[in-house]
Amino acid sequence: MTLPLADALKGRLIVSCQAPPGDPMRHTDTLVRMTLAARAGGAAAVRVNDPEVVAAVDLPVIGLWKDGDRGVFITPTVRHALALVDAGAAVVAADATSRPRPDGSTFGELVEAVHEAGALVMADVSTFDEGREAAAQGADFVGTTLSGYVPGSPHRTAPDLALVADLAAAIPVPVIAEGRIATPEQAAEALAAGALSVVVGTAITAPTALTRAFVAGLAS
Repeated sequence: MTLPLADALKGRLIVSCQAPPGDPMRHTDTLVRMTLAARAGGAAAVRVNDPEVVAAVDLPVIGLWKDGDRGVFITPTVRHALALVDAGAAVVAADATSRPRPDGSTFGELVEAVHEAGALVMADVSTFDEGREAAAQGADFVGTTLSGYVPGSPHRTAPDLALVADLAAAIPVPVIAEGRIATPEQAAEALAAGALSVVVGTAITAPTALTRAFVAGLAS
């Protein structure tokens, strides 16, 4: 299953269609319409949060379930992962950092459960060592999603293309570039660094955050 999906994603865009709690865009129908707009624009797949949204999307889905706001909260347990598979996610994205999971399980146990349920796993990592370990534990894709957002991973304002390149050269599974990719040029640079495909979220689907950035710029 990995190879056909990897072929479909190769060199193409994945659009992250999410909205944080309290944002006016956080409504299932609105998020589904975002995915339709992404498909109309040529996206190969979408990355969405919450089983309810996953179930409503008619496009290859990387599904995740954010539960909480600190520590491991991106698909933190096997229960969350299997709910996403049941909702129709082709790929389950989960935190694969070295931090403890809230139920005491391991990332490898989550991978095993998702594979047994017939879906694939994207490991969201913040460092090279985490990416290498996630691949060793059976992840089908490794994403640079959490680089710069986790203690021990240096804060960055630009995409971590060095991490993309290092992982692409060292692990046997496809690398997906994600995190602070704000322009088409940066997306192309991520592919050139060795990424299979590129996830873009805020720059496409976050009007509140984009408006806030313009407002801040005018006030500076």
